[in-house]
Amino acid sequence: MLMLPTLAILAAATIAHAQTFSVLYNFGANAGDPTNPSFSGIIAQGRDGNLYSTAPAGGANSYGAMFKITPGGKQSVSHSFGVGSTTYSGLTLGTDGNYYGASYYGGTSGYGTVFKITPSGSLTTLYSFTNSGDGAYPNAPPIEGTGGNFYGTTTEANVGVGTLYRITRSGTFTTLYCSVAPTAWAPLPRWCRAPTETSMEQQPQGANPATASCTR
Repeated sequence: MLMLPTLAILAAATIAHAQTFSVLYNFGANAGDPTNPSFSGIIAQGRDGNLYSTAPAGGANSYGAMFKITPGGKQSVSHSFGVGSTTYSGLTLGTDGNYYGASYYGGTSGYGTVFKITPSGSLTTLYSFTNSGDGAYPNAPPIEGTGGNFYGTTTEANVGVGTLYRITRSGTFTTLYCSVAPTAWAPLPRWCRAPTETSMEQQPQGANPATASCTR
């Protein structure tokens, strides 16, 4: 069940009020519904005012779906993922108006993908992980940097326990950092911020400053 907080505005010198929650939609209530959304906080509000995210199960193929929910609570499936996709990530809205996400499994090698998807549900796979220095099993969507590139993490790697990567909108992929500590599963790129994209890109391979890596 997905529960979204209403917006609360706090004026200066006033007493803060507790947030209230309302249920917009109960997943699984109708045939073909997406089910079991994993990170309900990773929801992108589109330019049309609707809410977009993903679920790892349900949809027309039972392998998850991208869904849209209106502010009034009407749900519709924009795209049903194919066999083996398992998309836990949720979505990031890019400045180009498209959504970006990651599938935990799937792709040409079965180690997951980074994808772009339009508001209407047309999907393009930007990169398929191979677990050969690039990482495997991404668990969260990439975030867009100030220069228009996207940054994300994987939860495993053949030479460590996760990676930090950069990918362009056209799919050019670069591994920026490989973690050797067992912390790659916990962080979500949605929660990471870098002062500028330039500072993130200039970090040397293997460095682990707080501004460049998604580790705790």
